[in-house]
Order: sequence, then structure tokens, then C-alpha cells
Amino acid sequence: MKTLFVPTLFFLLSISIGVSQEIPSKAWQIKTALMAVPDDYKEGAKVYGYDAEGNFATLQEGTNDYIALADDPRDNKFSTAAYHQDLEPFMARGRALKADGKEFKEIFDIRENEVKSGKLKMPDKATLCVFTGTVNQETKEIENPYVRYVFYIPYATGKSTGLPTTPTPPGHAWLMDPGTHRAHIMITPPKN
Repeated sequence: MKTLFVPTLFFLLSISIGVSQEIPSKAWQIKTALMAVPDDYKEGAKVYGYDAEGNFATLQEGTNDYIALADDPRDNKFSTAAYHQDLEPFMARGRALKADGKEFKEIFDIRENEVKSGKLKMPDKATLCVFTGTVNQETKEIENPYVRYVFYIPYATGKSTGLPTTPTPPGHAWLMDPGTHRAHIMITPPKN
């Protein structure tokens, strides 16, 4: 009886913690997700976020080429992202694999094989912006904002781009995941 009680207690606690997760309002999610979108595309960007039950959902339909992702309320850090719509099949596949319980390396390998086989479409080039910061718990404003830029160029190499393939100081570009479907130029501006 005692051995059954402890696992059951932990299970019930994990359910209550998951259910009690506070989901920010739709308006706040849209507002903060759009912080990752370049100014030229803010108006009309599609926004994904989380509904009142915590399910991934469309919060705002889009009329232009950008998609923004609201912060995931299930973790402790604040991070939103925005990308060109041509990246959506790649991003959606990653979300589906993660929902299936796959870890980063397995997701990477599956998408690599699917891009090579033609099953998964990866654009020749596309952009992604990641916006991070901290949420002021009183005002709900984002403090210490920081933007990182990513330019996907599948299968690019250091040789084909002339870029280093190891991290560089902030403000300098470098190529991450060279020679793979996920090859991308990283540009991390210096922090203020």
C-alpha cells in the first residue's frame, strides 16, 4: 500500500502543477510575440500561442509572410520567436516531434533525413528572430530585451560562405550546424 501511495501522490501533484499553470492573456501573448517580428512585418503577422487550457493554438491569423510564437508559459524563461512563413513546415515538424516526446538530437536527425529525402520542405533561405528578456512581475513589461538573428541557408559550409563555424564574439556572424539542413548564420548583437 505504501509503495503505491508515493508514486500516486507524485502523479497527482504533477497533474495539479500542470493544470494550475497560469496562461497569460491572449492580448499579452500577441503583444509580446510581436516583439520578435521585424517592424516592417508586425502588422499582419500570424501569432501562435496558448489557449486558456494551455494548448498550442492560433491566437491571430496573419496577412503577411511572418509567423510569431508567443512565450511558452511552461518554462521559467521568457522567449518569443518570429520567422518567415516558408519555415513553417520545418518548425511545425519540430513541434510535432517534440510533442511526441522526441529529444533535440532525435528531432535533428529525423528532420535531416526528411529534408534529404524531399519529404520535408526546407526553403533555400529564411530568417528567424529570437527575442528574450525578463518579465517584470508587477508591470508584466519585458525588461532586458535581447534579439538574436538567424539566417537559414541549408547545407551551407564555412567554405561556401566564408564564415567561421565556431561561435564568435557578439556582433560577429558565424555559421552554426554547417553542412546540414539546419545550417544557419547566427548574429548575436552585443548586449547593452
